[in-house]
Amino acid sequence: MEMKLNLRTAVPILLLVLLALVPLYATFAQQPFFLTLFGRIVVFAIAAVSLDLILGYGGMVSFGHALYLGLGAYIVGIMSFHGIDNGFVHLGATLLLCAVVGGITGLLSLRTTGIAFIMITLAFAQMFYFLAVSLKQYGGDDGLPVSAGSRFGSVTLDDPAVLYYVAFAVLCLCVWAGRRLVEARFGMVIRGSRQNDRRMRALGYPTLRYKLAAYVISAMVCGVAGMLYANLTHFVSPAYLAWTASGELIVMVVLGGLGSFFGPLLGSTAMLLIEEWLKGMTEHWMIIFGPLVVVSVLVSRRGLYGLLGDLQVRLSRRTRAVEGKA
Repeated sequence: MEMKLNLRTAVPILLLVLLALVPLYATFAQQPFFLTLFGRIVVFAIAAVSLDLILGYGGMVSFGHALYLGLGAYIVGIMSFHGIDNGFVHLGATLLLCAVVGGITGLLSLRTTGIAFIMITLAFAQMFYFLAVSLKQYGGDDGLPVSAGSRFGSVTLDDPAVLYYVAFAVLCLCVWAGRRLVEARFGMVIRGSRQNDRRMRALGYPTLRYKLAAYVISAMVCGVAGMLYANLTHFVSPAYLAWTASGELIVMVVLGGLGSFFGPLLGSTAMLLIEEWLKGMTEHWMIIFGPLVVVSVLVSRRGLYGLLGDLQVRLSRRTRAVEGKA
């Protein structure tokens, strides 16, 4: 009897169920720190999922994706600084600004490929990083405290549990919508363009428009993650836009598995939990963490999500071998 359990579906779904139970466990164990830790995991999973749309499916290596994370965070911080706590205004401004910036930067960067695309996205992110540093009125290099969280009617994201469940709902929506999107004609064109852009254009598909649309969608979703992150930390900083933050997002996607959507969820969870564990052991945790990432990529170049597939194949073969001997 062939093994019917699909590990690549069962494990991520189990992880989502466990993430949904975190607030209940935090209340029961009287450990509010868990809400902050796993809230950070959920928020960065949203950002990593948004990056996977263009990196994993479109082959667009954006080394400046944290730009949109920072824009979403600064929208909340600056508006809160001026006494505007309306969450709908925060959300609308975040989506609009990220769409405009994503559209402009995308039009310029998507006309190139390879290292040129990487450098252009990095350059734009660094431009906004130094812009944030120069905004002395909003804290400059020291950052800006968020005095009031986003308020959606009677619901406010100042409550850690409310913020967690809102972020969790956004993550589930992003995973579901992302999978539907890449399975549709839009996703097929994006994937086809990654394989052979010239052939897709010869077939009559305006691949630049499709890639630009994917880039803008990715930017907007990452901006929402930044908005949630500002509410989580009650603080915004130019560090949110730094190239190191973009690098962390890429590591999450690669570690979890490119082109899967469940992969970034696994990657962000594994990376941030291991990071927190190592920080508790030594202040030189990065010396240990770096080789761990290298080893994980060498073990399975398709990331943790691919590793689950390899494990399922091995278990299926072993099951058939045992049944054959019986």
